[in-house]
Amino acid sequence: MYTDTERCVRAVRSKDARFDGWFFTAVLTTRIYCRPSCPVVPPKVENMTFYPSAAACQQAGFRACKRCRPDTSPGSPEWNARADSVARAMRLIRDGVVDREGVPGLAARLGYSARQVERRLLAELGAGPLALARAQRAQTARLLIETTELPMADVAFAAGFSSVRTFNDTVREVFALAPGELRSRAARSVKTPATPGVIVLRLPYRAPLNPSNLFGHLAATAVPGVEEWRDGAYRRTLTLPYGHGIVALTPHPDHIACRLLLTDPRDLTRAISRCRWLLDLDADPVAVDDQLRADPLLAPLIDKAPGRRVPRTVDGAEFAVRAVLGQQVSTAAARTHAARLVTAHGIPVDDPEGGLTHLFPTPEALACLDPEQLALPRSRRTTLTTLVGALAEGSLRLGTDSDWERARAELIALPGFGPWTVEVIAMRALGDPDSFIPTDLGIRRAAQQLGLPSTPAALTARAAAWRPWRAYAVQYLWTVDDHPINHLPV
Repeated sequence: MYTDTERCVRAVRSKDARFDGWFFTAVLTTRIYCRPSCPVVPPKVENMTFYPSAAACQQAGFRACKRCRPDTSPGSPEWNARADSVARAMRLIRDGVVDREGVPGLAARLGYSARQVERRLLAELGAGPLALARAQRAQTARLLIETTELPMADVAFAAGFSSVRTFNDTVREVFALAPGELRSRAARSVKTPATPGVIVLRLPYRAPLNPSNLFGHLAATAVPGVEEWRDGAYRRTLTLPYGHGIVALTPHPDHIACRLLLTDPRDLTRAISRCRWLLDLDADPVAVDDQLRADPLLAPLIDKAPGRRVPRTVDGAEFAVRAVLGQQVSTAAARTHAARLVTAHGIPVDDPEGGLTHLFPTPEALACLDPEQLALPRSRRTTLTTLVGALAEGSLRLGTDSDWERARAELIALPGFGPWTVEVIAMRALGDPDSFIPTDLGIRRAAQQLGLPSTPAALTARAAAWRPWRAYAVQYLWTVDDHPINHLPV
């Protein structure tokens, strides 16, 4: 979008928050870059230039605006709506892969050479993987500076910097303030959390956001010991690269409040990325709803409660296991089966608030389970053991960097995997916004009540007009049934 100057200027002049994250405005006279919704008086058109990423702005010598905080914009919805190499690379960078594995590790995950990855990112985002990761490190550092009392040296290494000097130079260059100045400014407006070690932050999103189906679904399907709904917040344990964490997510009218307790602060970038992915916070709900509203049978559902998101997962392998456990059984039965696996094979954790007891078991831990101990039909045992075996040995990878069609082909080749299971995993684990499950019982009931075609083939043909947002259409169709997944718990 940043190449369409006229459209960008209109968005800046109207201070339209829907475009935050789509592009950044750099002001040639002040050498500052802003989000489109910046509250200051817009500069003259001849003084504006537009960039596709904060990293590109920083590389061009611009610093972040202190008023609109462009580093806190929602991410571009493009990276979650596409499955090409650039989108997959952006999702991996957002997860901190470059900090942990370097550019060679990023390239290896994508199946390209480091030079090819560099060239493609430069062409589309105006910055290479190192610059993009540097911009993210700066954002993570600012969060740690402003929300914790960690010594600056610990902040530097937790944010992914290789040295304190690089950390100091980057923070000064990006924010035009020294780390100590950032902390002093934040101390006047940010309250320190009462619990030591807790990081409190706000997760932005594009309005509207309907929390009912999003948090209702997560609460209704919560696995005891791993997830819970408490005091208006969804809480769960997280398995992270350097340790583990516990997160509490609370919906508010203009943001999601996030409270993180991490055993290692180096996991902050990954934890934030996983939470945003879980809640689908980088979506563009206006674009999605406008297209789906064009269908007269869907329009009343959208007008009644716009802004529905797709509830995802923090771990693709975990969700695949839970999807198999949920085949042809009720939500309550699926939770019971999952809770048994957690108790037997999950790693215990300490929760200061009680309630959460374990991490969900990894595929490696489940690979050694005895199938005879599973209270499942024999065919389902085979399906589960084959799945965890493929995940443990690495022949099947389900993550934000997965190629959607390749993952579908690999899943359907496993015994016991039909279209419903594959598409549910594609929707919630892989994040494909166009996944569709016409054989789902709730979808079939909704189709009958709304007057849509009732057979899977006919419904799929009708749903072609909803592409590429059929996963969001599923969320609206599910609301036709009065099911707990559609309501926030009392």
